[in-house]
Amino acid sequence: MKRKIKKMQNATELNEAVVTGKGTIFGEEVVICVMDSHFMMGSMGSVVGEKIARAVEMAIELKRPIIIFTTSGGARMQEGMFSLMQMAKVSAALGKLSEAGLLYITVLTDPTTGGVTASFAMLGDIILSEPGALIGFAGKRVIEQTIGQKLPEGFQRAEFLLEHGFIDSIVHRNDLKGTLKKILMIHDKNR
Repeated sequence: MKRKIKKMQNATELNEAVVTGKGTIFGEEVVICVMDSHFMMGSMGSVVGEKIARAVEMAIELKRPIIIFTTSGGARMQEGMFSLMQMAKVSAALGKLSEAGLLYITVLTDPTTGGVTASFAMLGDIILSEPGALIGFAGKRVIEQTIGQKLPEGFQRAEFLLEHGFIDSIVHRNDLKGTLKKILMIHDKNR
């Protein structure tokens, strides 16, 4: 596993599947997490979970909103239970963020699946998605075999999720900065 991580680090010039930090969007300070599917399909292992949990803690400490851009194939199964524990760790940190009255925006990109979807991706106060993004926990084939029936066309795509109330808006990447600015301005005025 260590060799595979090192190989991915060399290939992507990333340390892990998420980059975290703080910055501004049109002058509004935010904490940000950006997942990258080029690093082991954006899988969430113990380092990813720890980095996101610490970013949430930073948002609480700074009293700032957090924006998490998700893309993931799910939990990093090579890490076993340590990977699955990250779902609870990040969700618990986000619970504290909510208790502090701070804004959490999720931006779902293609794909956002597995344990990331089952935990923090769908917990945003405001959930945005890029057009056509694949968003779901289990794959279509697995679900169809489990329930014994065919799923509707477009199931697990952003448009289907918007139509059924699971996400708040679909925003093209070109319009994302302006949309985030509006959300942050409205939120800031209501604090």
